[in-house]
Amino acid sequence: MMAAVLYGREDLRLAQVETPVAGPGELVVRVGAALTCGTDLKVYRRGYHARMLTPPMLFGHELAGVVSEIGEGASGFAVGDRVAPMNSAPCELCYFCRRGQENLCDDLLFNNGAYAEYLRVPARIVARNTLRVPDAVPLEHAALTEPLACVVRGLEESGACAGDSMIVIGAGPIGLMFVHAAALAGVEVIAVVKREDQVETAKRFGARAVVQIAEGSDGVEATRALTPDGRGADVVIEAVATPATWESAVRMVRKGGVVNFFGGPPSGTVVALDTNRLHYGDITLKASFHHTPGTCRRAFHLIASGRFRSAEFLTGRAHLTEVPEVFRRMMTRSATGMRDIKTAIVPALPILANEAGAAR
Repeated sequence: MMAAVLYGREDLRLAQVETPVAGPGELVVRVGAALTCGTDLKVYRRGYHARMLTPPMLFGHELAGVVSEIGEGASGFAVGDRVAPMNSAPCELCYFCRRGQENLCDDLLFNNGAYAEYLRVPARIVARNTLRVPDAVPLEHAALTEPLACVVRGLEESGACAGDSMIVIGAGPIGLMFVHAAALAGVEVIAVVKREDQVETAKRFGARAVVQIAEGSDGVEATRALTPDGRGADVVIEAVATPATWESAVRMVRKGGVVNFFGGPPSGTVVALDTNRLHYGDITLKASFHHTPGTCRRAFHLIASGRFRSAEFLTGRAHLTEVPEVFRRMMTRSATGMRDIKTAIVPALPILANEAGAAR
């Protein structure tokens, strides 16, 4: 089969690899849609991911498709089922799993290889984190479940409630998902963006106000001025992953508020924070990593309900053979002002919603 293989830093190539075969408890899924992702772009730029993959390795992790083969002992699925396999599953046995922190599982099992014609789904993910997709939900929409699940967990961990004020720093795919999901929950959202084209996009997804940061400005004062009495927001979400935006987030939150450092800078990054403001302002700092089986299901329910505007997050479509070029373009997206949010990568072979396992 054809697949995209990451060989190293900015070295993504198409290759012919063996079509996977389902082992005990496993599924093989014929990929219907795989989505581009900020994490994949970060891995492409760096050439590795400390937790998820070491090159050379199959690439991509947001997908939905149709079951084409079922391994011995795999239950609950049939050939032809439309499914959204998540990219990980916890062990449910370790210290963290027993305390409801499955995202921190000591043996968190990751799975990559979405940019391909077929994907093998490990038995643990089949059993614990593969969702059946109703016929009414397009596969491209179902593939949004994984990133949205991370956002749902971030919102839940931040404790934002209807009527609260929230600042979201960043208008990439994740930042816009935070804006939209928070707005759907009744939160008053202020988006902090960089580019002109992101202003209207953030408003379209529910931002009450938008601050565009000018060159050389951090936007802190302008953003705080939009919060009740200028005191700062109840919750600030940092979704850019730079030291400057981490520091700005702390200055944007109100006393007694919560900052969620959702964006993950490279290992070894150091930030400078005002300890006086943190202590006497009684500010809570936290970070959110990944998702859990519970947030995956809540995210999928939001997508399936139709309330989440999935179609508007899918701003491009490309053939599997175009994956290397898509990532090269993504590297220059900010400089060129590209408005793409996510690109849906479709496999070389057509896929039908009611397919019952075409011959491979």
